[in-house]
Amino acid sequence: MIMSATGSKPLERKENKRVYNLVENLCIAAGMKMPRINVIEDDSLNAFASGINEKSYTISLSRGIIEKLDDPELEGVIAHELTHIRNRDVRLLIVSIIFVGIFAFLAEMLFRTLLYGGARRTGGKDKGGLALLIGLALAIVGYLLATLFRFAISRKREYMADAGGAELTKNPL
Repeated sequence: MIMSATGSKPLERKENKRVYNLVENLCIAAGMKMPRINVIEDDSLNAFASGINEKSYTISLSRGIIEKLDDPELEGVIAHELTHIRNRDVRLLIVSIIFVGIFAFLAEMLFRTLLYGGARRTGGKDKGGLALLIGLALAIVGYLLATLFRFAISRKREYMADAGGAELTKNPL
């Protein structure tokens, strides 16, 4: 899905030895299996890691980042993305998004029950309306907290990937 959404194509060693060798050398240094490498035909400076297991791990680089960065800079970007893979950040982000989705679904379900069901069906008498309001409030608070946690986790993982990239390249800059 990500390949089709971004229009990325697999990169083979013969197409770009420079990038392939940078990834391979960093994987050897990290003691990890080499992920697939994809290239996005775009002039932007972009790179990301994807995949939830060794079979699906991929690093995608835009054509712009490959052409505009020199070797030490590109190596830092690749090391950052490899650290995301090594730390299984994509899997963690998926789990956090699922929790946000669960709370959003519960809030929506309780809101619709409050709006369209409940008291109207009982002839206007308030049977359980307060319980629904409390449930809705709790679901909304849960949704907001889950969203905040997801953003906090995401930010922390980015800092960890920066540190891991510096460690892999042996270059803190």
